[in-house]
Amino acid sequence: MDSLETTRNDLERLENQLQQLLDNADKLRDENQSLHERQATLVSEKAKLLAKNDEARTRVEAMIHRLKGLEQS
Repeated sequence: MDSLETTRNDLERLENQLQQLLDNADKLRDENQSLHERQATLVSEKAKLLAKNDEARTRVEAMIHRLKGLEQS
């Protein structure tokens, strides 16, 4: 193998590796975006559930208060 052929092979190998790195970077970028979107959805769902939980707690506390009032009557 002459030096020109070796250089060509090296360049081709480097080009293939670079393409793999670029493909991986694209894949990771897409995955990262998907994860950010999923996280935003989960944060929103959590906020809704916390609000429902607070509402339920308030209603239960109000019922307990009314029951104690009836008990004292």
